[in-house]
Amino acid sequence: MAQRGIFITFEGIEGSGKTTQSQRLATVLGPDALLTREPGGTHISEQIRDIFLTSDGITPMTELLLIAAARTQHVNELIRPALHAKRTVICDRFIDATVAYQGYRGDIDLAFIHQLNHTATDGLTPDITFILDLSPEIGLSRQQQGGVPRDRLDRESLESHRKVREGYLSVAKANPHRIKLIDATQSPDTVHAAILAEYQDYVW
Repeated sequence: MAQRGIFITFEGIEGSGKTTQSQRLATVLGPDALLTREPGGTHISEQIRDIFLTSDGITPMTELLLIAAARTQHVNELIRPALHAKRTVICDRFIDATVAYQGYRGDIDLAFIHQLNHTATDGLTPDITFILDLSPEIGLSRQQQGGVPRDRLDRESLESHRKVREGYLSVAKANPHRIKLIDATQSPDTVHAAILAEYQDYVW
């Protein structure tokens, strides 16, 4: 760990609170922490994000390749330089989202996704990942109650959201040393406390 900063990622289905919780952790860690997101994080990657979230009729394979392109730019332009400068990087979604969304929801071969993720990141893996878990019914209800603008992914079927959750749970089971599964049905303060405790355990 002395060679670079810590790389932390947040994952979860729509309405899980991952964006709020990633922001809260970044605030606690202070100005040395870099908060970013996927797809996005750089000028080029944000342009790809716009295409990704607003294009109707986009296929899962097109999604996958767009994300890989955005991720390559993101890692090389922003994430790796920050880690080399020994900053803590907090990213809202990363490689596990691709497995859950394009793999389990999009039914693309998981071995292919893992290889593409490895290529796009040049082997970069998060040090610790928080998956905020709750049912799609609760997550979508939270979005509606909060008046959150809904993109094309939010508007997909309940079954689609269930597949994404299944993907995340499978990823968590396969990577118990890296991934911390957090019960996101709890209050935001309780979830934040659990995340902070896991982070402190990791760094100490």
